[in-house]
Amino acid sequence: MDADFSIELGREDPVLDFPWKDPAGKLVYIDLKRHPELIAQIEEAQTFPELQEFLRTLNSARSTLETAKCDAWVTTELSAEEEVYNASHKFASYVDAVFSGIDVRLSSSGQSSSERCLEIHERFARNLVELLRRAPEIPSALEVCVRRCYFAEHGGIREGCYCTLYVSGYGNDEAGARRNWGVGLKLVGNAVVQLSSPCFSPGYYSEL
Repeated sequence: MDADFSIELGREDPVLDFPWKDPAGKLVYIDLKRHPELIAQIEEAQTFPELQEFLRTLNSARSTLETAKCDAWVTTELSAEEEVYNASHKFASYVDAVFSGIDVRLSSSGQSSSERCLEIHERFARNLVELLRRAPEIPSALEVCVRRCYFAEHGGIREGCYCTLYVSGYGNDEAGARRNWGVGLKLVGNAVVQLSSPCFSPGYYSEL
């Protein structure tokens, strides 16, 4: 499986407020980690069962992550870099995820909490990519983007990071692209669970 990651902390790069809500108040953050039954309120999860399963995996007790936002779509507009798949269709999704209860206190090296948080997220992204590159070659891809997050905590705001997981599947028709996208989601979900074992937990990272 193709996989790569990037660090996107520039002024024009996306950021996440956690928890979030849209200005109109019609869409809000839903805590699936602690209330998995609320997945019925997420339209995309009901439309795409593959995405619903992925969200359940990332928010399960076996995962160190919890999700904040998601979407899925199909397109026939592929970039020049995607021509290697010899496909006419791409089925894709994104999921914004944060570490659940991560501790980013000052480290013994004197790093700030934001620097430490970036180090933790970059290490996680790198490990996830390396793990998925060992998976069988299939027409699907993962891109992990580490971005800036503003956490509302105890009446204040703490700056940290989050990961956007872009998963894409390619095919010669919509059905084939969606099938390969579903396989990609399963592989990414399984890899996140594997990296959530004790030796890869956020607590482990914070002690490095």
